[in-house]
Amino acid sequence: MVQNKTAKRGRPRAYDPDKALARARDVFWVQGFAATSLDELSAATRMNRPSLYGAFGDKRAFYRTVLERYREQMRDEVRLALAPDAPLREALTRLFAFYLAIYFPEDGQPRGCFMISTAVPEAATDPDIRQLLAETFRGFDRMLEKRIAKAVSDGELPADTDCATLGRMVASVVGYIAIRSRLGESREMLESFAAATVDHICGKAAPSGG
Repeated sequence: MVQNKTAKRGRPRAYDPDKALARARDVFWVQGFAATSLDELSAATRMNRPSLYGAFGDKRAFYRTVLERYREQMRDEVRLALAPDAPLREALTRLFAFYLAIYFPEDGQPRGCFMISTAVPEAATDPDIRQLLAETFRGFDRMLEKRIAKAVSDGELPADTDCATLGRMVASVVGYIAIRSRLGESREMLESFAAATVDHICGKAAPSGG
């Protein structure tokens, strides 16, 4: 006699990992790693401590997961901003506008860069965080260098342009904007600084009008 066996279904996951990581990121972003407690993470993610440990590990492992997710998201958005579908001036303008929108959220206080604000302090004593941060910054440098080299090949910039140095300059301006926004500098001033950087690299835009 053949018996029909009903396959056992796994217990449905009681949390949304993307939402949990985003909520935890926002807590870390405001307070930093050291000042954030497990109770605060539990409240923000709406998960009790055993569930947090089961899903993400201890606080440092949880933070590392949040940091890696943020890095992936930012990398994808930077690729879109630097896409070679427009001149370098437009690509750099998009890039700075993207970061300014993150550093100055419409629904909250200026917060700067998540990685700079939270990971740099931890990098001093945590080799894994230091390596992740270094790899992230080097990757950003390479993306900028590649995009500037494309502008050189398209004739937008002189053939003797030092693409690596220029890329690091753009990355440094992004870092400057991140830190100054966190410290309370006005968005208007930082927007002007970004625009001046674009003019310095690409030359001043021709005036519009007839």
